Amino acid sequence: MQHEITSRAPLLDAAGNLREAGYAKRLLPVYDRAAIRAGAARIKEWDYYLVANDHYAVALTIDDNGYMGLDSISFLHFDERWEKTKSPMRAFPTGRTGLPASSAAGDTVINRKHYALSFRHEEGARVLTFHMEDFLDGLPVSGRIRLTDEPEESMVICTPFEKPGHFYYNQKINCMRASGSVLVSGREYVFDPADSFGVLDWGRGVWTYHNTWYWGSASGQVDGIPFGWNIGYGFGNTSAASENMLFYSGRAHKLSQVQFHIPMRDGREDYLRPWTFTSDDGRFEMDFVPILDRAACTDVKLIKSDQHQVFGRFTGTAVLDDGTAVRVKDFLGFAEKVENKW
Repeated sequence: MQHEITSRAPLLDAAGNLREAGYAKRLLPVYDRAAIRAGAARIKEWDYYLVANDHYAVALTIDDNGYMGLDSISFLHFDERWEKTKSPMRAFPTGRTGLPASSAAGDTVINRKHYALSFRHEEGARVLTFHMEDFLDGLPVSGRIRLTDEPEESMVICTPFEKPGHFYYNQKINCMRASGSVLVSGREYVFDPADSFGVLDWGRGVWTYHNTWYWGSASGQVDGIPFGWNIGYGFGNTSAASENMLFYSGRAHKLSQVQFHIPMRDGREDYLRPWTFTSDDGRFEMDFVPILDRAACTDVKLIKSDQHQVFGRFTGTAVLDDGTAVRVKDFLGFAEKVENKW
């Protein structure tokens, strides 16, 4: 079943539960933090941007997880196969980060002693600015990136959990064109809108304590036409809808179920060997050759996070709603498996 939400209405009812589970192609459900019935320490709000071309990428996060905030800057070099991530934490922000109630309006700003990030709306664009001291080899990172050509449609998902008052509300905006530059340890990396694209992962919710999820994303172009996808599953009750969707020339094309096949070795995932992706309706069939694994593991008593965000190149076929087959070869994207206890 793939239930589409088609009208604008409050996200939550009086008891703090989702009024309607399913997917949408626009941000129709209206998020109101005050309508949540869980304690402030359990509310999770985040804005994550990834900007990439075929050679390198930057990822930026501002995250308020109630009892823990996280601000992150990553730089990834695909040609040289290395990455650097720094993610300072903040204790008990409990909503004081001030993340906006909509992805379409409001600014997100963090300004700390040794770093700063800002995500702003300016004249039809999203403008990302950031800097951090002592990022790599004792030298700073800084940058300014402008995202434009936001597509008309995106992936929006409203997923309940079995536990009352718990939900996952998320929007993914793919295929935004990116311009700007990043300075890493004195070296400049330029993003050209002709071949550089950004994706936004905008999320709000109240989750259960222990979760594992799978997520994959890609943004680029095929024969000059913007094309990409969002795929994923793993937590919450997804019987109303999956978050699997293709994006072609600004329009969204809904997929059913997509399965991640991660190779195993000695009983454990071997993330840097080739993966495959299959779908129950034959509309998403891909091989994936990893380039690098942005791995992070935190285990501090009650808080545990084991993350593997693997960047690489996809080759295969995706089928649009009208039956058109879009074939890609060595198409840059990522796929991840994340286990969290928090």
